[in-house]
Amino acid sequence: MSTVNANISADTLTGKIALVTGGNRNIGRETALRLADRGASVVITYREQQDSAAQTVKDLQAKGVKAAAIQVNLTGTAELAGFVAQFKQQLADWGRQDFDILINNAGTLRIASFDQVTEDDLDAVFSTNYKSVFFLTQQLQGLMANHGRIVNLGSGTARIAFGPLVSYGPIKAALQSLTLYLASYLGKRGITVNAVAPGGLDDDFNAPLFAMMPAKEFIKANTAVDRVGMPKDVGGVVAFLCSPEASFVSGAVINIDGGYHL
Repeated sequence: MSTVNANISADTLTGKIALVTGGNRNIGRETALRLADRGASVVITYREQQDSAAQTVKDLQAKGVKAAAIQVNLTGTAELAGFVAQFKQQLADWGRQDFDILINNAGTLRIASFDQVTEDDLDAVFSTNYKSVFFLTQQLQGLMANHGRIVNLGSGTARIAFGPLVSYGPIKAALQSLTLYLASYLGKRGITVNAVAPGGLDDDFNAPLFAMMPAKEFIKANTAVDRVGMPKDVGGVVAFLCSPEASFVSGAVINIDGGYHL
């Protein structure tokens, strides 16, 4: 069995170029590493944490692939044009005019009950988790090679209500719906578009939630496999969706939640 798994995962993405937004930490970092394991060169984006971005680039290069990081604030669209220009230049530096894989991972979180959510909260979550994904994908789809791959990071809270994330889950639901429309629109080019919907993961993205309430214990108690997830549980699934083996998977939303609330 181990020989079969090695044959499936190793070198299946050699020669491909991936863009992973928010690729310096958590799910984004794990996804970037798993793509590199399969031979893909990777460009990551980061907003503020330059040190973690630099370390991720080093870790990717240590796997024998090309890697680079571009700083951009993906709250809304103000910096998209500048970012696209930088990304095109990076592709040119690597001898390409197109790329193969887009992982829309960058996101933000606001924790508040329904009666506490402010307009600023909702605007920040919408602008980062939906609006920037919509327009970044719109601007980059012309640069994507035929038979490319797009994976959007959804959330289990799009399917199951979790009160403090009322400004987050419904917007992730919209992103998961957008995944279907993009799969339909880009399918004629052989581009697959899928989403993954992780459950509550033990990472620094969710750390504020875990710090203010016993969410980790609640999630574990309501998860079939009796544990809280980790970013590495997601990265490998995303990498599979980018592989040749997943060429007939499109328009899917894959729950990665250990059987939460079955």
